[in-house]
Amino acid sequence: MNINRDDEISRSWFARAQEVIPGGVNSPVRAFHAVGGTPLFFVSGRGAEVVDADGNSYVDLVCSWGPMILGHSHPEVREAVEAAVARGFSFGAPSMAEVLLAEEICSRVEPVESVRLVSSGTEATMSAIRVARGFTGRNKIVKFAGCYHGHSDALLAEAGSGIATFALPGSAGVTAGAAGDTIVLPYNDPDALRAAFAAHPGEIAAVITEAVPANMGVVPPAAGFDTLISATAHADGALVISDEVMTGFRVSRSGWYGIAGPDGQDTADLFTFGKVIGGGLPVAAFGGRAEVMAVLAPAGPVYQAGTLSGNPVASACGLATLQNCTEAVYTDLNHVSRAIGDLATEALSAAGVPHRLQRAGNLFSIFFVDSDVRDYDQARTQDTAAYARFFHAMLDHGVSLPPSAYEAWFVSAAHDEDSLERIAAALPAAAEAAARVD
Repeated sequence: MNINRDDEISRSWFARAQEVIPGGVNSPVRAFHAVGGTPLFFVSGRGAEVVDADGNSYVDLVCSWGPMILGHSHPEVREAVEAAVARGFSFGAPSMAEVLLAEEICSRVEPVESVRLVSSGTEATMSAIRVARGFTGRNKIVKFAGCYHGHSDALLAEAGSGIATFALPGSAGVTAGAAGDTIVLPYNDPDALRAAFAAHPGEIAAVITEAVPANMGVVPPAAGFDTLISATAHADGALVISDEVMTGFRVSRSGWYGIAGPDGQDTADLFTFGKVIGGGLPVAAFGGRAEVMAVLAPAGPVYQAGTLSGNPVASACGLATLQNCTEAVYTDLNHVSRAIGDLATEALSAAGVPHRLQRAGNLFSIFFVDSDVRDYDQARTQDTAAYARFFHAMLDHGVSLPPSAYEAWFVSAAHDEDSLERIAAALPAAAEAAARVD
């Protein structure tokens, strides 16, 4: 279905936004710099669809970058939020809602015995690193190129996602001192990991890794790599931080941990969560073993705070979202994500477009390359211009994709057979657009 959009109202709002907001957006990838054109301003969402300011309707494969796992404006989640709003927006004091959400998280991920709620994934990863440093008394952190862990200074080196979109290795404003204790390694490289620990014995506080990297596109860990991370770190007295901001409670009831499970020493000490646990409102969390989390103030010497952390409305939204993520929901997510991935690769193959479909549970992405992608350097070889043509053709046919080649595609439990039919109808023209040489 070609929707013949002109985006006049979105363009006018973007012009207004640029007068008062840097670049016109409050998160860089929204600006469409990677794909060209004017970003759409959405005014409503229901189920699997979003509607822009010009009245065009799209099947949504962004899903607010993951939180809308149940679809937009899910009735039971909306009811929980409305009830919480009626009781009060914020108290600056403990509330039952935050306790219930923390209990729900701990019940789903066995190694998480204690959890602290925050407002963003950036806060969660930044705080987890501070805890790791406070617990071990060490300064250095190991991260992997292409893994994005939020925009805190120490982690904006070779970070993928929005950084990759703009072809930047890091960020201005980050001092050498702030990044000096960060060791960046290629992902899926056992030798590099071993060498880093050999070069810095007793100095590394933690290794932080996305449970499955999805901010350079979906790049699953090679067989045994996570086990090696845990074994190598623990042998040296370092901690392991598993960043499940994207995978947490999306790929299974227990996130990636629920798929991979504990395998010998393959167990992280700290986990970070976001996206799904807020249901679309700003909620994130970090947690892990009780003895590690006990270093946090007021129980311990590591300070961390947030005025709106554990906000009762946001906590109610997150709790209702998690409670409605039943096993049937995950079955539907797996079915829909596999169907969409298969449809996309079928259309691209028919058009002769080099590509690779890579999956991690119901998360998937399509790289416009002709070989499997195992690390950030390989991800950066893809044909981003082809993706931009593909993206706009899908948009013209009523399907909204992530405006960057370096992102996962997200589905929801609201995507049904009608959604699949609309996506299937859009794909051949989009594949042909990707195949064109400018």
